[in-house]
Amino acid sequence: MMKTIARTIIQLGDWFKQLQVRQFLSVIAIGFILLNTTVAPERVSKATVDKLDRLVNQEDPDRPKTTREWQKQAREVKGNPGERLERIAEQSADAVKEFGQMYPDVAKRSANELEKSIENN
Repeated sequence: MMKTIARTIIQLGDWFKQLQVRQFLSVIAIGFILLNTTVAPERVSKATVDKLDRLVNQEDPDRPKTTREWQKQAREVKGNPGERLERIAEQSADAVKEFGQMYPDVAKRSANELEKSIENN
């Protein structure tokens, strides 16, 4: 019984040593890749930049996007729970509407991928 426990402890110790070496090598490899990769902004197309700008500056300028904007809006309606509830309801409705527009596309793509994976197996 003692031999089995000792053997198990030794195997666990060896496993942890291997794990640490693997993690260390992984970190070295990732660091090497990151340090040797250059970002070439001149290769980014105008269409990509426009698309990213649209994503960052979403269509609805009234809805807060950053924490600072949320906090500013909260200060504006502080002490007025009726207006605060009204804003929350409006923003929630906008978010649900936005999600509703996005959901069918995501569901369709997911279903297509599921069908492809079923066909391949």
